Amino acid sequence: MADLPARLQLDPDAVGRDLGRLVLTIVELVRQLMERQAIRRVEAGDLPDETVERLGLGLMRLEEAMTELREHFGLRAEDLNIDLGPLGSLLPQANDHD
Repeated sequence: MADLPARLQLDPDAVGRDLGRLVLTIVELVRQLMERQAIRRVEAGDLPDETVERLGLGLMRLEEAMTELREHFGLRAEDLNIDLGPLGSLLPQANDHD
């Protein structure tokens, strides 16, 4: 068995970026799920117009915040889509749920 170093040498910038990527990936997954659910409810017609307006505004603001956070961490939208091997990608592509 090889000797392990007493301390791991970690690049703090890389650790922060990787943690940011993981958190943003989870937030993006939840955002997409919320967006799809909101679209289903709007299409079903069971929401008052005022609620539809608030949902749309909230989702737009969340998307803007995600863009700002991705830029802060130097990430592109594609960087958040984790490859799950044989299961495919974690996040659906834009045309996957149409």
